[in-house]
Amino acid sequence: MLQIRDLIWGLLFIGCAAAIQVQITPTQGEISVGESKFFLCEVVGDAKDIDWYAPSGEKILPNRPDIIVSRGDETMSTLTIYHANVDSAGIYKCVAKNGDKEAQATVQVKIFQKITFESAPSPQEFNEGDDADIVCNVISSPPPSIIWKHKGSKIQVAKDVRFRIMKNGHLQIRGIKKIDEGMYNCEARVMARGEIDFRMIKVVVNVLPTIRARLSEVNATADIGSSALLACDADGFPEPSVTWTHNNIVLERGDKYSLNEDGSELVIKDVKKVDEGDYTCIAKNKAGEKAEEVSLNVFVQPKITYLNNQTASEFDEQVTLTCESSGDPTPTISWSFENKVFTEGEQDSWTRPDKYESLDRNIVVRSHARVSSLTLKNVLFTFAGQYLCTASNSIGQDNQHMYLEVRYAPKILGPVTVYTWEGNAANITCEVEAHPGASVVWFRDGLQLPSANTTNMKIFNTPSTSYLEINPDSQNDFGSYNCTATNVLGSESKEFLLIQAEVPSSPEIQQVEPFSSTAVVSFEEPDSMGGVPITKYRVEWRLPGQEWTGSEHDAKDDLIMITIVDLKPETTYEVKMSAVNGKGEGESSPARIFTTEPVQGEPSAPKLEVKVQERGNTLKVSWIKQDDGGSPIKHYLIRYKAKHVSEWKPEIRSPHDSDYVLLSGLDWNTEYEVYVVAENRQGKSEPAVISFRTATDPTTIPDAMDGGSGLGTGAIVGILIVVFFLLLVGVDVTCYFLNKCGLLMCIAVNFCGKAGPGAKSKDIEEGKAAFTKDESKEPIVEVRTEEDHTPNQGGGPTEPNETTPLTEPEPAAADTTSTVVNVLPSTATNSVAESFSTAQSSPASESTTLTFSASSPTKAAPAKSSPKNSPAAQSSSLNTQPDVGPLVDLSDTPKPPPSSNPTLLVSPPSANANGPQSQSDPVKAPDSTQNKDLQVDGPTKDAPNALCTDSTTPAHNDGKTVKDENTKGETEVKNATAEVKTVPNEAPQTNGNESKA
Repeated sequence: MLQIRDLIWGLLFIGCAAAIQVQITPTQGEISVGESKFFLCEVVGDAKDIDWYAPSGEKILPNRPDIIVSRGDETMSTLTIYHANVDSAGIYKCVAKNGDKEAQATVQVKIFQKITFESAPSPQEFNEGDDADIVCNVISSPPPSIIWKHKGSKIQVAKDVRFRIMKNGHLQIRGIKKIDEGMYNCEARVMARGEIDFRMIKVVVNVLPTIRARLSEVNATADIGSSALLACDADGFPEPSVTWTHNNIVLERGDKYSLNEDGSELVIKDVKKVDEGDYTCIAKNKAGEKAEEVSLNVFVQPKITYLNNQTASEFDEQVTLTCESSGDPTPTISWSFENKVFTEGEQDSWTRPDKYESLDRNIVVRSHARVSSLTLKNVLFTFAGQYLCTASNSIGQDNQHMYLEVRYAPKILGPVTVYTWEGNAANITCEVEAHPGASVVWFRDGLQLPSANTTNMKIFNTPSTSYLEINPDSQNDFGSYNCTATNVLGSESKEFLLIQAEVPSSPEIQQVEPFSSTAVVSFEEPDSMGGVPITKYRVEWRLPGQEWTGSEHDAKDDLIMITIVDLKPETTYEVKMSAVNGKGEGESSPARIFTTEPVQGEPSAPKLEVKVQERGNTLKVSWIKQDDGGSPIKHYLIRYKAKHVSEWKPEIRSPHDSDYVLLSGLDWNTEYEVYVVAENRQGKSEPAVISFRTATDPTTIPDAMDGGSGLGTGAIVGILIVVFFLLLVGVDVTCYFLNKCGLLMCIAVNFCGKAGPGAKSKDIEEGKAAFTKDESKEPIVEVRTEEDHTPNQGGGPTEPNETTPLTEPEPAAADTTSTVVNVLPSTATNSVAESFSTAQSSPASESTTLTFSASSPTKAAPAKSSPKNSPAAQSSSLNTQPDVGPLVDLSDTPKPPPSSNPTLLVSPPSANANGPQSQSDPVKAPDSTQNKDLQVDGPTKDAPNALCTDSTTPAHNDGKTVKDENTKGETEVKNATAEVKTVPNEAPQTNGNESKA
């Protein structure tokens, strides 16, 4: 194969060696608009010139900007077409020359257009309802075919008549809707080349705003600092903005107006009348704008702008009062005087201003627009006073007063007759009405009072009244008196009569209703009162032929019956009545005879009355005793309950002499019924029944009206008991720590074996003490004798004190007289001497008299040791006495100060001067019921603690000296003195026979 090809080329080369041949590579060219391409022209043979010629036949020169020819060597030339366009298409020719030799070759250049989107903007916006033209301009050669897609599907023009593809490739949508909004695909195809390209176009559908006013009319009140809210609700796409205008002026945020975030609400602050009018709210977006109007109606509260006081004189022809007002709507004006409104009468005309006229045509009211007048004709002094002008409209009213001053001459008012009697002072009252004020003068028989010879008359004046006080001392003082009042407009006189009062006539007995022991007398008041009020009625009754028995009863307005009591059954009586006034008692009525009924046994039911107390749920139920049935009333039994319940409250028993009972703590606004029964020895009366309703509680919350009354009586009593117990415990603890007394003290000493607080910690070195305490809580008694002297006492007796040792008395003989120690309190300032004697069996004498001397405890200090750490009291065998002397009652003696303890000195009796002594105390030992003598021993550490017990106090003596008939004198014991020191107990004394500390 290589040999054949080489052979052919060799032949051609040899055959053409003398000729020029031209070849263009590539042989044809297709160029897209805007692209660049070159062509190579190759020459075989010697060629001096190689040129290129354009399709128009013109030689292509080297200086052209779009087509460049360049020669690489002697056998090659290049044609380059830059940025080809449609004009670059055609047949290009390459010509090679060498002398007369020439060769050429041609190449056809084709220019084609690729798919190019000249105009396909995104997004494209349209208004809802418009015919939308979606632009998609595409060029190519050959021209492309256009396909439109929406939501991934090809738009079928034949199926939806609203869609149409235009000749220029645009997509038209008739009456575009909001649902047509979205992404559209504009796709271009060139079938010859299989070329395809597309553009996504966003379609936006704008919706024209809609706007609606919430209220087309808004009402507001001016001049009260209130605000008005105007609101419009707007909708559309995109979201519209809202603006407000008033009188073609756009309203901005500020001191007067405020807008919310989207401008839909306009607040007008401090509304005035000038703010009234139409306000426009405008909603605007890309699709356009819409407007709505809102009317603001501003009302003005009525206000009275003119009203002045007026002055007139009595009997003037007329006076006119004028009242002017402002307000919107126009207010209606009315007049009133002393709760009377001047608007009644006939209305003259509907077309003319309102005119109201009183029936007597003396008062005329005329109103026009905002002015009203009140005309008073034939002025009288009673027209004077405050007149009220009221202006009112639909949103409020205004009231103002004006005063009409009427000047008039004096007018004397009041009764002209006054009753009195000699020696009883009376006032004649001259009440004067006048303007200006009048001066008042009194006359009698032409002489001005008081005169020189009238000492029993006095005049007292007030601004409107003059009083003439007369104390008549004879018949001459009765008669006519003249009162004359004068001012600048005139004067007036009036005669007053002072009349001698008489006693009243007799009352008339209408009926006597007898019972077994009582009778009810019904009567009528006297025909003549005598000129002065009746003060009392006197009822008298008797057995025929015997003396009258009477009773007086205060005259009351409703007194028409009087009950006579303490009558005998089945007995005939006479009864009469008389009336009493200030002058005296009048004549008695004729006697009325009646006979009492037989004894019926049970009393009659009492008569009941109910009176509400200051608090509406407390009532006083009073009763009037009727017939007692022949025997005295023992008591009254009261029962009550609310009508809506079945159970009665606990029965109340009231004494026979009572006449009322208070029922408190009742339920509010509840109807109650009360039964009252009188009971005597024979039995009970029929119940007297009365019903009543309590008032409504003004302070009760409605929800709590039926909720009960809170704590019951039992709960309240329980709380009081607990509080009282805590108070007692507090007092007892205080007494325990401060005064070494009380229940805690007793427990600590007798049961616990402990000393009270503050007690001494050591026993008294010398001496013996005996402490006794009876069951009736008598003061602790410390008995000490000074017969034996201790070294520190010197040679004679000294006053006992805290350090004075107690001495043991000598043993008591069997025949020694037993004495009763009587305890007397003493104070720092008083000295009381008491003496008493006791009748006891004694060999020495039948009676012994003891003298007690209670002196001021100057040196005696209060005992501070408790029974535990003080000398113990030990009992010894003593003679039992058959008779015990009474203790002196000291309940009325003065109480000592809290810090002092009573100290008494006792001089015990003895058979001889140096004989043995015996002592007796009425206090019982814990384990014995008989009285035993107590022997005072020395201090011991093993003494048992005594228990707190009670004993019966001997007979009461009243603190007086008791002497036996056989007593001839008082025996004084000089050789020994017994000292009794009382320590107050913690509890108060309740027995009159007990000593008080």
